[in-house]
Amino acid sequence: PYYVDLNQNLFLQASLHSSDPNLVVFVDTCVASPDPTNFRTLTYELIRSGCVKDPTYSSYYSSDSSVARFAFNAFSFLNRYPSVYLQCELVVCRYNDYSSRCYQGCVSRFKRNAGS
Repeated sequence: PYYVDLNQNLFLQASLHSSDPNLVVFVDTCVASPDPTNFRTLTYELIRSGCVKDPTYSSYYSSDSSVARFAFNAFSFLNRYPSVYLQCELVVCRYNDYSSRCYQGCVSRFKRNAGS
C-alpha cells in the first residue's frame, strides 16, 4: 500500500520493459474502487478510452516513449472506505503508427439507435 492524505497529488508511472525500442505505451483507462476484487459496482473513473473524467487527472511528458506518467488528487469513497484501489489498462503500440490506438487520444464511443 501507498499512504497519502486526501487531496494530495499522487504521481504514477508505468514502464514497458522490452528489447524493442520502437514501442509506445498509452494510458487508456484507469478506474478506482474501494474493493480490490470489484471494479464494476462502486467505481470512480479517472480516464476512460483516453478521455479524462477526473478534473485533477494530468498526464506528464516523458522523453522515453515506453514510459507513461500521470497524476491525480487522492480521494476517498464517501469517507466510508479506508482504501482506494486503482486498475489501469494500458495499450502498447508501434512508434509512429498513427493509425494505432496510442495516437488516437480520447475516443468517444456513441451508442447508435438500432431502430426498427
